[in-house]
Amino acid sequence: MQSTEPHTPPAPPAPPAPQVKCVVWDLDDTLWDGTLLEGDDLGVPEANRQLVRTLDEHGILQSVASRNEPDAVAERLRAFGLDEYFLYPQVGWSAKSASLRTVAQELNISPESVLFVDDSEFERAEVAGALPGVRCMTRQELHALVAAGAVLPAQVTDDARRRRAMYRAESRRRTHEVAFDGPAAEFLESLDMTLRVREASTADLARAAELTQRTHQLNTTGITFGQEELASLIRDPGHRVLVAELDDRFGTYGTIGLAVVATGTTGPAGAGPSAVAPRWTIRLLLMSCRVMGRNIGTSLIAAVARLAAAHGAGTVAHFRPTDRNRQMLVTYRFAGFTVESRTDDLVVLSLPEAGGPAVPGYVRLVVEDTPAAPRGTSQEFIA
Repeated sequence: MQSTEPHTPPAPPAPPAPQVKCVVWDLDDTLWDGTLLEGDDLGVPEANRQLVRTLDEHGILQSVASRNEPDAVAERLRAFGLDEYFLYPQVGWSAKSASLRTVAQELNISPESVLFVDDSEFERAEVAGALPGVRCMTRQELHALVAAGAVLPAQVTDDARRRRAMYRAESRRRTHEVAFDGPAAEFLESLDMTLRVREASTADLARAAELTQRTHQLNTTGITFGQEELASLIRDPGHRVLVAELDDRFGTYGTIGLAVVATGTTGPAGAGPSAVAPRWTIRLLLMSCRVMGRNIGTSLIAAVARLAAAHGAGTVAHFRPTDRNRQMLVTYRFAGFTVESRTDDLVVLSLPEAGGPAVPGYVRLVVEDTPAAPRGTSQEFIA
């Protein structure tokens, strides 16, 4: 007999938890065993030490939220050899939720990407009530979650491994900027920036794909590429995939730019004799928002144009408008590109034969060129 019970559709699957970007530790009976203010003989369990190192090696930032005396905490963390791992530690007598909010603001991340670890049920409840997006747990629950594969990223890029160092460098950079008294150009000169542009390798694929998927404002076409697509383009003799790395006197910004360039194109039909001249077409050019205001986009464009010229080619660029990227069209025009054609969803721009844009005087541009033939050799030129 056929059932007459009403059919209940299955519940939709729960959305995946946000990626963990930061773990914030309480100290007493959480990071270490014992209570500092009670004069206990404190000790950090070896499992906690190893977990702190593991999180750091996987690019997960860490901080502290503790009700304690700041100087005493700083001294104990130094004695344990752990002080270097914690960014913007919040030690004092404020509510833990206020400490978590400050850490998230300083790191420029959302509370949903933060895990809070505390032995006190009261403190966990206070944070959960004020910041419901923060996931709160005991240290035992954190260890179990890591062991279950729910915290560490599946892939670790070079940028992830040095993420803590980059945040520390950015903190020093901001302090310098606030204290600097002079014109903007002199401030940029004081940074002593070096931009290195080179062909992407397989080791760059994860970070390059991440840039295409997460960078929207400083992105010329809005195209996204997965790792397999980028790997295919690296192998394609008709393409160059270029990554840009920026350093300054305070440290590295990491990989902050990407250009995907088609090298097998010629001029537009009906354009006369120059139509057969080779041209490199920038299909995608993007910059991390971390370097906004540094004029690094112009320098990356200059690097592509000079590589093209070194191979006897002109430079063309595609721009696809989105609701956020108009600034990149302005960047192309400022770099000297003129509009060659325009449709509803694509603007084709080209550089005059006279050459590419000038590199700002406060940027040292280093370009590594790996010619298509023979593949695998390299030469470096400095602008």
